[in-house]
Amino acid sequence: MRAVRTVAARLGLAARDPEVLHERSNVLVRLGPLVARVPGTTRLARPGAAWQERDVAVSRFLTERGVRVVSPSTDPEAGPHFAGGLPVTLWHHIPHDPDHRYAPDVVARSLAEVHAAVRDYPGELPRRGPLEDVARVLDRYDPDPRLHAEAARIEAALPDVAAQPLHGDAHPGNLIATEAGPCWLDFEDTWRGPLAWDLGVLASQGGAEYLAAYPASVDEGVLRAYTQLRAFYVVVWRFVIAQRFPHRLPEARTALAAYFS
Repeated sequence: MRAVRTVAARLGLAARDPEVLHERSNVLVRLGPLVARVPGTTRLARPGAAWQERDVAVSRFLTERGVRVVSPSTDPEAGPHFAGGLPVTLWHHIPHDPDHRYAPDVVARSLAEVHAAVRDYPGELPRRGPLEDVARVLDRYDPDPRLHAEAARIEAALPDVAAQPLHGDAHPGNLIATEAGPCWLDFEDTWRGPLAWDLGVLASQGGAEYLAAYPASVDEGVLRAYTQLRAFYVVVWRFVIAQRFPHRLPEARTALAAYFS
């Protein structure tokens, strides 16, 4: 909140009664017609501001091509702006219904539209995506020696298949219901990888109905491999959460035990 207030003052934005909208991996704070986004848990695993820069750039690219996504601010510029060592990005506030959940076919079709548009994104994107996240977390926190061996095993087993620009964290929670229709957000995890990653993320939280509705299919073996990577990633990320919220360390250990059981 101090970082948001500092940036708002620097840019001449009205910051009376800023409203915290969301506080998990990132902290979202409403400033009138804009929303400030500051990394919370994610900054413990991702130093620097490359992820925020990518989020802004990809979201702007999709906005300019008529894809319905939460769009970055243009006046003032979205940033990232820095205060207290934290990157702050600015976005247009989009009224939406937080309780609405779209049917699987709507989610799948709208994700396919994102994939079709982002395929032409000209900027550089990471090539290892979640694998790089896992390696960085394990090197920094080393929560359990078994995780290093498991990360190597999973990576070695990943099929060599065609890559494309992905959303990176394409679960239904990153799709909001607006008056204009479904609207995606959170492109900081965008990377160039197999379609099976995005579909595996979608299926892991939404079920087979989402896969059935997506207008393309992937090999079952490839999907299984990337779904396994997603399950492992979720376990590792729980230890990042526990760095910020120590009372959640038992949850991480329970998830670890369940994974290896």
